[in-house]
Amino acid sequence: MTKANAESKDNRKQKKEAEEDFRTSIGGQALIEGIMMRGPKKSAVVVRTKDGLVEKVADRQLLKEKYPILGWLFIRGVVNFGSMMTLGVRSLMFSADHVPEEEIEDPSKFDMWIEEKLGSEKAEKVIITIAVVMGISFSVGLFILLPTLLAGLVSGLGGWAENLVIRNIIEGVIRITIFLTYLWLTSKMKSIKRVWAYHGAEHKAIHCFEKELPLTIENVKVQSPLHPRCGTSFLFIVMIISILVFSAVSMSSLLDHILIRFLMRLALLPIIVAISYEIIKVAGRFDNPLTAVISAPGKALQRFTTNEPDEQMIEVAIKALEYVIPQEKGDAKW
Repeated sequence: MTKANAESKDNRKQKKEAEEDFRTSIGGQALIEGIMMRGPKKSAVVVRTKDGLVEKVADRQLLKEKYPILGWLFIRGVVNFGSMMTLGVRSLMFSADHVPEEEIEDPSKFDMWIEEKLGSEKAEKVIITIAVVMGISFSVGLFILLPTLLAGLVSGLGGWAENLVIRNIIEGVIRITIFLTYLWLTSKMKSIKRVWAYHGAEHKAIHCFEKELPLTIENVKVQSPLHPRCGTSFLFIVMIISILVFSAVSMSSLLDHILIRFLMRLALLPIIVAISYEIIKVAGRFDNPLTAVISAPGKALQRFTTNEPDEQMIEVAIKALEYVIPQEKGDAKW
């Protein structure tokens, strides 16, 4: 290859890279009148109150830096899911603390008892742990165990419904139906509509950053509120992967007992989360026909979980994002 051809090839490669959108690992979560952003080095929560913006920025301590094995393929997904759940609950509690006093409900006797026994700092950690466990338990019960129970009732009808593969397909359809119904119902709740608008602002701000445009209200406003790495998309992928995994391991009649099916699904859940994480990681990183197909259902569902934000919401998203952008651009690359 001549020097001129080599230089031409390098120029084409640089041009192609310049034309491609930058993909960032920064993600976030909509809160009560606010947004949490999580970057590679820092996390930030910005909440709008009647007195202005309230902000909380903290350094992130990544477990994989202390225990490298936790950053390995198929392990990192479960670790990141747990980390995001914990950070999300902590951020949600912070935003709830800044709700106007007239809207605050009195603390429960249980909360008061924990704070009295442990002190405010330890009590907060206990409450966050309980909230994470309850959140996961609710999700597992509603989207994993309930469909298994209902599919078991269908199999009692006999005939084709007794086939294990067909039963797993029925279970998957029930699971997706429950999930879609849940999204539709929450999208109709007045209090949730504003949260979904902040969700849209979060996505718009990240799109603007990935396109390397200045983070202004004007630039953010015109971006899409749909993003391939959204939690809604992740949950839908979990639903699909669960159908495939459960079907693959449910071929034996030895597993044809409701209690065994329950335990098996619980045991397989970390594997399903791990696989789903790797899929959404690829979908969020590349633009090609395959990733477009993978992202399409999740983006369609985001129409339930994102609303068009106003300028004040966009301002919150920009502020939260600016706090977590690292000094070196490469550190934020997905």
